[in-house]
Amino acid sequence: MEMTGKSILVTGGGSGIGAGVATALAAQGATVTIVGRTADRLEGTAQQIATAHPDAPAVHSHPADVTDEEQIAAAVAAATEHGGGLHGVVACAGGSETIGPVTQIDSAAWQRTVELNVNGTMYTLKHAARELVRGGGGSFVAISSIAASNTHRWFGAYGVTKSAVDHLVALAADELGASRVRVNGIRPGLIRTDLVTMILDDPALSGDYRDSTPLPRVGEVEDIADLASFLLGDRSTWITGQVINVDGGQMLRRGPDFTSMLEPVFGSDGLRGVVE
Repeated sequence: MEMTGKSILVTGGGSGIGAGVATALAAQGATVTIVGRTADRLEGTAQQIATAHPDAPAVHSHPADVTDEEQIAAAVAAATEHGGGLHGVVACAGGSETIGPVTQIDSAAWQRTVELNVNGTMYTLKHAARELVRGGGGSFVAISSIAASNTHRWFGAYGVTKSAVDHLVALAADELGASRVRVNGIRPGLIRTDLVTMILDDPALSGDYRDSTPLPRVGEVEDIADLASFLLGDRSTWITGQVINVDGGQMLRRGPDFTSMLEPVFGSDGLRGVVE
């Protein structure tokens, strides 16, 4: 029970990687507060964790939109109250509303993706770091993406915004080290969640991911949760400012080829930037 006595906030904790991380932390004894936009989903996840780990501390759910600074400030305050302080954060809330050639990006969707991935992570860091500093230190873990390190053609704002998250990690680690606050990031590769079902079910896309990944399997949420737990725990107190790929080695090769999915939509000329 390595996390016993620690209070951890997980944004995006209602599903996918965030829910996996929250489950692992609760199983290790942490008091976890999960944050997301959908109250019913959050409560359902909290109940699932409680059922799976009846001896774990209560998992608290707090609905909030990370793109609203006042809401995320309130969520940080709630997590601090639930846990009698705040010792760690996993900023997992993120996503994308853009896909397709840069010459055809919907600018409003681009802006919403920036708001979610960049501003949402910054607001979470801004307010959570205040509590970590007040408590004498702690650990902040941002969930980035392999799309930040390897180009993913036609992914629009996603990789760009995750690159911004990586730089925010470095900046915050440099600034907050004096207060014993560590800031690190994780770049997942292809992780088995509901969001990537369409990739796993598509023979061309799933085959392309296999070709570009040295280790011959799909990532699982537990792969991310294991590293997040380590970075939040007491065995990593000399690690900060790092962004670690958890991707089966895909960063050694290349990003995925989505031609088979997007060429029928945009055409071969459209994929190279032609606009009628």
